[in-house]
This record gives sequence, structure tokens and C-alpha cells, in this order.
Amino acid sequence: MQPGATSGRARRAKRRRRLGFALLGAPIVAALGAAAVSIESLGAAPRLLALHLERRASGHDALIEDTAALASRGLMWVDRGRLLPRAAYPSWAGARVEADASAAPSGRGRAVLVATAADALAAFERAEAGDTITFLPGTYRFSGHALDLARAGRADAPITVRAERLGQVALEFELLEGFHVTAPYWVFENLEIRGVCAAHDGCEHAFHVVGAAHHVEIRNNVVRDFHSHVKINGAGDRFPDDGRIAFNTLVNGAPRATDAPVTPIDLVAASGWTIEGNLIADFVKAGGDRTSYGAFAKGGGSANRFVGNVVLCEHRLRGAPGRRIGLSFGGGGSDPKACRDRRCVVEHDDGVIANNLIASCSDVGIYLNRAARSALLHNTVLDTAGVVVRYPESAAHAAGNLIDGALRVRDGATVDAADNRTQWIAASFVGLHPVRRLFADADEFDLRWAGTPPRRAAAVEPVTDLCGAPRAAPAAYGAFEDYRRCAERADAAQR
Repeated sequence: MQPGATSGRARRAKRRRRLGFALLGAPIVAALGAAAVSIESLGAAPRLLALHLERRASGHDALIEDTAALASRGLMWVDRGRLLPRAAYPSWAGARVEADASAAPSGRGRAVLVATAADALAAFERAEAGDTITFLPGTYRFSGHALDLARAGRADAPITVRAERLGQVALEFELLEGFHVTAPYWVFENLEIRGVCAAHDGCEHAFHVVGAAHHVEIRNNVVRDFHSHVKINGAGDRFPDDGRIAFNTLVNGAPRATDAPVTPIDLVAASGWTIEGNLIADFVKAGGDRTSYGAFAKGGGSANRFVGNVVLCEHRLRGAPGRRIGLSFGGGGSDPKACRDRRCVVEHDDGVIANNLIASCSDVGIYLNRAARSALLHNTVLDTAGVVVRYPESAAHAAGNLIDGALRVRDGATVDAADNRTQWIAASFVGLHPVRRLFADADEFDLRWAGTPPRRAAAVEPVTDLCGAPRAAPAAYGAFEDYRRCAERADAAQR
């Protein structure tokens, strides 16, 4: 045998083995690639498949239900991790004790002090434009019928209902509806409002803004334990346009045992509302279809804006069954009789969703349903099934968003997707979440950048971020340019 013959045969054998492994591995790689492409084309995040499995298996024999439950838990685990309740809401979001007393008596009307529930009812009944109705510190309980607010304020002299400072006054509503506002120019601020009904279906709305009640403002209140904390809709041919819901905390302490809609801000057929700076959390529906929304505008309204809100679908109530969706234009659709044009040619037109943090949703973070001319700008969407734009009537401009998932276009919708940061859905099926890793600790809402912020190549629309920090050039993706500004606000409030 010539020297080197053995080593030559060994090299040839090694090459044959490599070729064999390549030939064997090629179908596996191709299959994995095809599976990834298939997952992307279907657009179904693991959590959505988990919900689908649970629903399809329901009512079958125990083996099928148990198998589906096991598969569902596995899908949820790789997508969402451990769904443990969180104790505290972000201290920088929503209503604040240190907020300015912006509605202090201005001298335009009467200063009315109330010390009992009866005093308050009398003040509401006799209210005049410019009145400032101030609750003295204490707890006030209302039961029976809604608090009808039918007296009109004026643009230069609204009627204000308030406490001097958040935390001084608690209103307990044992009412289907609390404040039933049917006249324009009312302001509510610094109130803590609790639903205290024995059965959840006894407490639907803390505020119901109806018909002619345009230019209503609800600011710096804490509202808890209602189906729809703020309900807004038309009456006849009149619509409560041009309102504002700002810097409130809207939460529930338990899943709502109801078949009725559960949506903390439920806006139908009204236009021109600004919904900004609110904390909206834990809106879990335990009955019916188990589907709920943080806030939506639908019913043929236009020019409504969701700006700078923090929407935590599940925070203290993590892991409950059902679907929770963050923000939406269009929601689940409207009965034509409730629509502004009585037809709902579109569910919503010319809306803006910008600078919001939307997180911890069992379904999508943003959903556009037959929503024309929508703008989705610089939102941070974490631990959700992403963003969906659906149906031919929907057209959206999406720019600067940071999405822990995909931006999906379905059923003929149109999206101008200009410079967003997203991720492959397939990555979630193997537990990879690169967007979450951009932050110091996304699971605990420490949203400082873990390294160099990911920055846009294109122009920026919002000039400040969710925390009020100015946008750099080029701007970071998502709602936060500098999360430290929010953390500093929280530290200052605690000092």
C-alpha cells in the first residue's frame, strides 16, 4: 500500500459522509424553511393558535380537551412565558395625585361645595354654566338611578365636577350607569369612582356621554370595576363630538362576569375625541365570547385620536381565558342602526393611534376593522399577537412602530408600511423575541434600552415620545425615545 492511501480513503469516506448528511439534511432544512414560510403566510402567532385549539377542543371528549390544553399551554409558554400576576401598575402612567388643579374656580360661575350625596344631586339638578361643583373630602355612595346631567355649560364656562386633589374623594356607584351626561361642556376631574354592585352586570358605565353632550372632558380620575368605564354614543341625530379623556386610570380588580361588552373606553359614532395619557388595564371578560378591548372608536365616526396611552390588557389578571385586544378603530363592527350614517360605510375614518405602549394582550395589540385613512405612528407593541389591518375599507399609514410580532394585512386591506421594526412570527414558535431583548427587562416593564436604541431611517411624525422627551434625529422606533424620563417622573411623584 502506498503511503497516504489510507488517509486518502479516509478523506473520501469523510466527504461521502458529509455528502450523505447534506442530502439527508436538505429535506429537513427545506421542511423547516417551508414551515417557517407557512407560519408567516398564515400570520398566526402561537398565542392565537393556542386560543384556536382551546375553542375547537371545547365540548369534545376528555382526551381531546386534555391534549389541546397541553398543546395550548406549550404554545403560550414559548410566546408569553410565565403568566404570573403583576402587583403594581407603572407609577408614571394614568392619573396622578400631584396633577395640577387645572379646574380650580375661575370666577366665571359659582363655587358650589357638596358634603353629601344629596347635596351633589341638588347641585347637578340646578347647575349653571360656569359652576364648579367641588366634593369635600370623603366617600359618597350613590344607588338607584343614574346621575342625570342635563344642564349645559358653555365653551367659555363649562360645568366642572371635581375634588381638590385626587385621593380625597371616592364616589361609590351602585348604579347601572353613573354620570349620564346629555348636555355639552362638562368637566370631571380628580375623582376616584368605584363600581360597588353586588353583581357585575349592575355596574356597566361610570360615565355615559350621549347625544348632545359634546365637548365633555374627563381628566385625572381613577375609575375601577365597570364593564365600560366610559361609554360614548349618539342619540337620534345628535352625537357627542369633540371630547377628551386624558390622564385617567381605568382598571378592573377581577374578570367581569358578564355577557355584555367589556371595553373601558367604548366610543360609537362620535367624532373628534382625543384619548391621551390614560392607563387602561385588566379588562377581562369572563362570560359570553370572552372577547374584550381596551378602547375602540367605531360606528362611522371620524378624526378620533389615541395618543400616549398605556394599555395593559392583562397585568394583575394575567392568563385568564379569552381574547383581549388593545386599541382599535372598528372593534368588532357595529349595528348599522347605531352608526352615524345608519349604514357604516366605514367603521372609522381619519383616525390616529400614536405614541402608545400596548402590552400583555392575549390577542392583537392594534386592530383596524374597516377603518379608512388611519395613521399608526411610533407605537410600542409588546407581548401581543402584533398589529392587524383588515378588510378593503381599511387603509393605513404605519411608520416608526416597534412591534413584538408582525404587522399583518388581511382580506384586502391596504397599508403603507414605512420604516417599522417588526419580527418574524416563526421566531415566536421557538421562543425567540428579539424586540423584547431591545429593552433592559421587557417582562417587568423596565423599558430602558438594553443597548444602542434602534433608530429609524425615515422622518419622524410625533415630535415628543410617550414620556414627553423630545425625539432625536434619527428617532428611535416605538413610543419611547428615552424611557428614563418616565422613570424620573415616577421617582419625583414618590418623593
